[in-house]
Amino acid sequence: MRYDIRVTLSLLAFSAAYIALSVVPAMAITAPAAGSFAYDLYDVGVNQMLKGPIGFVGGIAAIAIGAVSAIQQKVFGAVPCILGGVAILKADTIVSSLGSIF
Repeated sequence: MRYDIRVTLSLLAFSAAYIALSVVPAMAITAPAAGSFAYDLYDVGVNQMLKGPIGFVGGIAAIAIGAVSAIQQKVFGAVPCILGGVAILKADTIVSSLGSIF
């Protein structure tokens, strides 16, 4: 019994030390300007699809599927659908507000 406690505590201490020593600053991702590298891909993927009618219909459809699942008391299916739909609707904000770790 004592062996299990020591192993658990040592793994916990190692995990805490690893997390404390691996902290690095995050830098925000900025949307590319027109004419920069891969702007055309960003324009088609984010501006025309996610912010356009495809993203809007996809987000509303995911939220509607989540609402139907919630009415049928399928909570474990409803929550990811609703969160995914909201993420699709706010994808442009999420893309520019997330940080990347270098």
